[in-house]
Amino acid sequence: MNETESRAILSIAATDLDLDAGGAKVIRLGENHLYRLPEGIVARIGRRGQSAAAANEVAVARWLQRSGVPAVRVVPGLEQPMTIAESPVTFWEELPPHEAGTVADVAGLLRQLHKLAPPSEFTLPTLAPFVRLDERIDAATTISDDDRAWLHQRLAELQDAYVNLPEGLPACVVHGDAWRGNVARTADGRVFLLDFERCSFGPPEWDLVSTAVSRVTTGWLGDGEWAAYCDAYGLDVTRWAGFEVLRDIRELRMTLMAIQVAAGNPERYSEQAAHRLACLRGLRGERPWADWTAVP
Repeated sequence: MNETESRAILSIAATDLDLDAGGAKVIRLGENHLYRLPEGIVARIGRRGQSAAAANEVAVARWLQRSGVPAVRVVPGLEQPMTIAESPVTFWEELPPHEAGTVADVAGLLRQLHKLAPPSEFTLPTLAPFVRLDERIDAATTISDDDRAWLHQRLAELQDAYVNLPEGLPACVVHGDAWRGNVARTADGRVFLLDFERCSFGPPEWDLVSTAVSRVTTGWLGDGEWAAYCDAYGLDVTRWAGFEVLRDIRELRMTLMAIQVAAGNPERYSEQAAHRLACLRGLRGERPWADWTAVP
């Protein structure tokens, strides 16, 4: 989906709901397209075929509001999501000016989320840590046949290991993509949880490992930030017996994301994708691995 297509979808949806989208400004064009509308509304255009995920996201946002967890809110009084040209469209209340939260902010919000009893008014999907990974491997255009075979084999190994995870914390509602970019901190110190597209029911350690890899895999987090993260949640997930399995799944997901992005922009991202894959294949020494850089 390009910007022209998403703007056309937004125009249809806004017209149907009597909203003004004429001056819509781009916030981000990624897997989802976000636009700022007048009157403090943010429109989100999802990927084709993702209406069920968008419906879950709206239901989670409303449930979090009722539960008292500070989170971004859907615009009230609108039937959401709408589906236009197979793409879900949702409308959200714009947050005050903000920046990404700290890792301690992430941990604090996760602690609140993980304590909640699952919603009774709708059923959350079960956590699916391997969703679309097979397809990403098959669609990769910047890797060799040997790399592709290795990735399929590694995926199968981790699927088996996940089924046999050792006992950990009780399963609960998990965010699914808990990192600093999905927490907003306003100038007055308030924090808000964002992006519930992958919210599901599963092991809470999955959320915690999302930040832990920035410590043990990439070395992006220093001692102080990591200590603050563990203190804010009340647990150091790296000491859990199943940590390495979830770490390895996260690393595989991060690598396949880079490979997917490289397929669309090989000049900019193929080197990073190749570096991550070489790390996973044991060609770059021990963790933490240097030179992992962010990809969109």
